[in-house]
Amino acid sequence: MKAEEFGFGFPPRALGFYKDTQGKWRRVIGKKEVTDAGDTIYSVNWIPLGGFVKIKGEEGENKEDPDSFAGKKPWKRAIILSAGVAMNVLLAAVLFSIGSMMGIPKAINGVDSNATITDKNIQIVEILPGSPAKEAGFQMADILLSIDGNEFEKVSGVQEYVNSHANRELAYKIKRGNEIKTIEVTPEELEGTDRQGIGVALVSTGLVKYPFFTAIWEGIKTTGILLVGIVIALFGLLKDLIIGESVGSGVAGPVGIAVLTGQMAEMGIVYLLQFTALLSVNLAIINFIPFPALDGGRVLFLLIEKIKGSPIKKETEAIFHNVGFALLLLLILVITFNDIAKFIFD
Repeated sequence: MKAEEFGFGFPPRALGFYKDTQGKWRRVIGKKEVTDAGDTIYSVNWIPLGGFVKIKGEEGENKEDPDSFAGKKPWKRAIILSAGVAMNVLLAAVLFSIGSMMGIPKAINGVDSNATITDKNIQIVEILPGSPAKEAGFQMADILLSIDGNEFEKVSGVQEYVNSHANRELAYKIKRGNEIKTIEVTPEELEGTDRQGIGVALVSTGLVKYPFFTAIWEGIKTTGILLVGIVIALFGLLKDLIIGESVGSGVAGPVGIAVLTGQMAEMGIVYLLQFTALLSVNLAIINFIPFPALDGGRVLFLLIEKIKGSPIKKETEAIFHNVGFALLLLLILVITFNDIAKFIFD
């Protein structure tokens, strides 16, 4: 099939280049219609939220041409629409595999005996709402360096120390990115237990490096586990939306992703690789949701076509996709506003 346009960002078009039917490079600015393109138009567009490929026949035209999308069978079109999602998953597996060869940050409990573990730490992976830790300003991924000057090798040692120092203020020395902080907090008896604590879940982590072939398998396995975990989390998010629960703290848009990417880059290339892989898996799942304007929505219309025996009117489908795209843009604007409030003005 012919790719009529390959664009960075979403329309309207800012600037594009293409070869005309005579093989000469031409420039196109703005929305001007191109009638003499002999090859793909490469464009930069005004809405910087991703990119697109415009395939010949995507809107149902030129159905008789052999290089037209519209002339392909539904199952072939479904595979084409799923290709971007598949590449996102493949990219994540490749990045996780490279990270595993270099030494990737992860929990070290139950790690393969062939692995080499360096830079061991005790890290915060969860903070209970309303807990002393939450009130004191602890954050996810904080690394615990010491308590009252005492260093610990195991999580159990931290738990025993905190439990034996009930009702007194403890000085937690933590590392957050490249910053070292001391946070003072008093443990309390945790609800549902008979132990003292500040309300955090801790795990022993380290940089885990695998041999070449083991690293590839670890990359594939990690991607699969993440796929399942994110799908479950997405269902939980949708459930919270339906019952009216707040979900803002668990969602980030372009601004939030940019801030988090900067934080990962400061921590090192391996952390940035891991974060990029995580984003890629998220993008794959979100893009395959059966919602208009997303690839999953387009596949849904193909499924309806297969069941119905004939395609839905292109005008009707276009309305659904345009409304879906508008709703997605509105959602991005709301999330971006929350990101600005959380990351910039907080």
